[in-house]
Amino acid sequence: QVQLVESGGGLVQAGGSLRLSCAASGGTFSRYVMGWFRQAPGKEREFVAAINWSGGSTYYADSVKGRFAISRDNAKNIVYLQMNSLKPEDTAVYYCTANSVVSAVRLGLGSWGQGTQVTVSS
Repeated sequence: QVQLVESGGGLVQAGGSLRLSCAASGGTFSRYVMGWFRQAPGKEREFVAAINWSGGSTYYADSVKGRFAISRDNAKNIVYLQMNSLKPEDTAVYYCTANSVVSAVRLGLGSWGQGTQVTVSS
């Protein structure tokens, strides 16, 4: 079972940028599809982005397409989420997740980190 630890959250003004990191341990990182989800207060957890094992394929929710970018460093066992042009509606706890196939990651079926808070002020 892979363990995931997110970092990089914080408070930022609308239009600003943040980069989230998720460090993985306890598994063969390069074999995992990695993803990011988010959960705003009073809302369900929703898919944000995913990346395949090689980094050659990426997937995004329509709400973040063109503003967010997911990437990974298999040598460091880290997946990143670069968030640009942030909006107040991006405010949420962001979670990292891992599974062996893209479909499972997109469905939220896999290991989870503890989350990191992102707050975007208007």
